[in-house]
Amino acid sequence: MYFLARLSALLAALVLLSGCERQDAPPLDQQLYVWQRQWTPAHEAALQDSRADFSTLRVLALQAFPQAGWSRARVDPALLKRDGRPLIAVIRLDGQLKSLDQDDVSAQILQVIGDWQGQGLVLSGVEIDHDAGNARLPAYRKFLTRLRTVLPTSLPLSITALPAWLDSPELPALLSTVDSSVLQVHAVSDPRLGLFNADQARQWTSAWSRITSKPFYLALPAYGVAVLPGDSGAPRVESEVPIERGGKRRELLADPQQLSRLATELRNDPPAHLAGLIWFRLPLTNDRRAWSLTTLSAVARGDALASHLGLKLSVHDGLYDISLNNQGNLDSAWPERLTLAVQGCDGADALAGYALQQSPDLLTFTRLRDGRLPAGGQRAIGWARCTKIDQGGSHVYP
Repeated sequence: MYFLARLSALLAALVLLSGCERQDAPPLDQQLYVWQRQWTPAHEAALQDSRADFSTLRVLALQAFPQAGWSRARVDPALLKRDGRPLIAVIRLDGQLKSLDQDDVSAQILQVIGDWQGQGLVLSGVEIDHDAGNARLPAYRKFLTRLRTVLPTSLPLSITALPAWLDSPELPALLSTVDSSVLQVHAVSDPRLGLFNADQARQWTSAWSRITSKPFYLALPAYGVAVLPGDSGAPRVESEVPIERGGKRRELLADPQQLSRLATELRNDPPAHLAGLIWFRLPLTNDRRAWSLTTLSAVARGDALASHLGLKLSVHDGLYDISLNNQGNLDSAWPERLTLAVQGCDGADALAGYALQQSPDLLTFTRLRDGRLPAGGQRAIGWARCTKIDQGGSHVYP
């Protein structure tokens, strides 16, 4: 009897301990911003290739700027309808607007909703992106409260939010007016200080989780910008649209390795109320300042990241086309130097971005400017007419 009693007590203790163990947190949702103002045929492949790793699309729908007024993004409704993922329309109201005209803004948003629904699109929500200063948060709260009354009750309302709002006592009341928030932790500081800081992002995320009682998402960067000298010493930022201006460009690119570590930490120990990550932005094949979709998907999945650069030679009648390829899942900078062991060359040249030095048994290609080779991508760097190129004796130097 004593043995049975001890066994029963032990089993009861094990049950209690197992009940007290922390349950595994559900995986963080992964979403995408689609931020192109003008859709192109490249969207079709990008949407199709992103389906496996990203659950929801947050699509730029409408923008309002001072002087320029309203501008609609020219989306492809047929592609979105075929895609079928949950769809959130994002309304960008520039922070430099002197005020928000409640009736005008509401009418514009309702018109977009009606037009999209008329084209067969099923909306899962509306997100308002407005960089209001802290002094204007009370007025912004009133605006959102009234907007909520005119939107369909079945349509969730969210906002893009800034870390600077953490300093405002108005923040809890503001967050109470919406169903969820998206905390943007990139491009929120002086661009001369960088595009993104992982330590700051962790601190802001923890602080946000202590203030909000509703689900929130973290907007993370998967892109780069260039910083140019501006008037009166203020820097100008070049993103998707080139700026015709002299002066040296300083390229800033979010580091996939750094973002991968942060995403892994948040997956393993998510702050309270953190519902997911939203990556800015869906990359197209010709997007020169965004991670490749291969790298972005690998970061979202938590895969180990690596670049694998190699030379590819294609020969026809003694003419070699010389290319560089990246067989890894991590975008790579162009290598600084490449050398090829050769025999019997009577002609060779480098293509844009590289210079060639030639000796009887060696071709050396040296980088002239910076560039990136996307994961899975290939780039021609030159040609040579030789009797032999020994690929095994050739080398790529980062």
